Amino acid sequence: MRSRRAFLRRAGLVLGATAVCGLGMRGAKAAGYPERPIRIIVPFAPAGPTDIMARVLATHLGEALPGTVVVENRPGAGGNIGIGIAAHADADGHTLLITSSAYVVNPGLYSKIPYDPYKDFAPVAELGTSPNVILVDPGLRINSIADLIARAKANPNELNYASPGIGTTPHLSGELFKLVCGVNLTHVPFSGAGPAIQAILSHTTQVAFAALPPAHPHIEAGALKALAVTGPHRWFDLPDVPTMVELGYKDFLSDTFQGFLAPARTPPAIIEVLADKSIQILKTPKISEQLRNDGFEVLANGPAGMKKRIEDEVPKWRDIIAKAGIQPV
Repeated sequence: MRSRRAFLRRAGLVLGATAVCGLGMRGAKAAGYPERPIRIIVPFAPAGPTDIMARVLATHLGEALPGTVVVENRPGAGGNIGIGIAAHADADGHTLLITSSAYVVNPGLYSKIPYDPYKDFAPVAELGTSPNVILVDPGLRINSIADLIARAKANPNELNYASPGIGTTPHLSGELFKLVCGVNLTHVPFSGAGPAIQAILSHTTQVAFAALPPAHPHIEAGALKALAVTGPHRWFDLPDVPTMVELGYKDFLSDTFQGFLAPARTPPAIIEVLADKSIQILKTPKISEQLRNDGFEVLANGPAGMKKRIEDEVPKWRDIIAKAGIQPV
């Protein structure tokens, strides 16, 4: 027994010294994990903010565990298809979920969803958040929110806007924009942020409401014009893009978060390993800077932070959806 304990102590020290993000002795609690490739389900199309975050994390988790970590995109039904698949997967740590704010919005938006947000998942980590951004095709010669409002009022049926899907926070931002600004824009939902961005780039839509990460490189390249962000402050490398709050819309705050979850009943030792590894990865200066440059505010909070966000935001969005008069589908 003594020799076994000594071996485990030595194994923990080796893991802590050699892994990209070591866990020391805590790694011994999940000995043998992973036993096969880990699948991270992203319930949206590729190239959106959740997909970007998942691929960064998967690359470094594969190095840190070590093992193979793959991202599987399962878009559809506003994220419900992929979330439902993850909810009913084996609770052994080999099928995981990285999702967005849709996880907490969908319970208020759909009359029936394939998961219970409180019971079907074990929180792993609160990864990051991004402001939403209001985008226009530069060819429209719309240079401000005031210009967009004026154009929409002068031509009530002209403009349509892309979003990553019904019930996403960009969609709800678009509907809020219509309400508070008194304009009509036709909503065109897509299966994720990547397709929504492509729609405005290809001139299929004239306007888009999107999370910042997939839009950021196109804003910098001048292919898209950002009129405003919906966070509490201007984004650090887009200093000329105002917030909606600055423009006089004091309650116009909306972001898109990314959360890491595992099916309920996943062994606590595995949850602990995944949480600690993820947090250490996100706090690595090079990775944190990369994500910030991609449009993310890194949060890197553990299971308690993710659990609190779920508990706070499910009722919050349910109330906002009801007040906006959006009927569950």
